[in-house]
Amino acid sequence: MLSHEDTLALIKLAQNGDDDAKAKLIETNMPLVKSIAKRFYGRLEFDDLMQLGAMGFVKAINNFDPTFEVRFSTYAVPMIMGEIKRFIRDDGTVKVSRALKTLSFKISRYVEDFKNSKLREPSLEEIAAALTVDVHDVVFALDASKMVISIYAESEENGGTLIDRLITDSHESDETLNKILMKEIINTLPEREKKIIILRYFRDKTQSEVAREMGVSQVQVSRLEGKILQKLKDGIA
Repeated sequence: MLSHEDTLALIKLAQNGDDDAKAKLIETNMPLVKSIAKRFYGRLEFDDLMQLGAMGFVKAINNFDPTFEVRFSTYAVPMIMGEIKRFIRDDGTVKVSRALKTLSFKISRYVEDFKNSKLREPSLEEIAAALTVDVHDVVFALDASKMVISIYAESEENGGTLIDRLITDSHESDETLNKILMKEIINTLPEREKKIIILRYFRDKTQSEVAREMGVSQVQVSRLEGKILQKLKDGIA
């Protein structure tokens, strides 16, 4: 990932007509565009969503001003989302993909069979391995099937949410924007730390349940979780 300073330098070059700088910005930020495009998966074909997202991203490059005093990614997200939403709103003929619904159905069947035979719920990794898909695709499918925005769901253990603990001083009213930015930062975590966050805030498991699944103590999970939350907080500061 580019530093904030490198990003600003490339934006300045791109705005002055440097196509290589623009290409570098687009290439580096494709994971961000992809994470936003996935929010609309099922309403358009994914390739179309990515193309629309890239168009919004280029508009963000062209219109960004350092005097806005925000990170470029914070500015770019609503531009990318706006381009996609505008197309969906204005275009009367949209192609609907069934891929996410199909995956959700397969997961439901697998989980039910697994619970009946193993007398417990399967982990994300077990589901992903059985269906030969990525763990993150499993998370998206579960979110879609439950219609739950997991980082805003209250934890049974302490009543708080992940977003409450990380952005307590934020004046940002667009929860969708926060969610996308948060997922982008979570994707930069090492696998062990990512698993803890996914289990705690995307699967709604208690620290004790996470500890059992990972083979560590509840105290260790609590300590690790605190460090990870601080790392995420630093990432959005």
